[in-house]
Amino acid sequence: MLAFVILAFGVWPVVAVGIVASYGFLVWFYQMIFGPPGPPPSVH
Repeated sequence: MLAFVILAFGVWPVVAVGIVASYGFLVWFYQMIFGPPGPPPSVH
């Protein structure tokens, strides 16, 4: 039971936040290099 509590309220929330934060960092870094998403700029 103690192991479940430690996993449920200690380890997995940290893992989930780490995954989301690393994904956000990867998207930010990708956009730093290749530019933001959206339609290509129109040439007048």
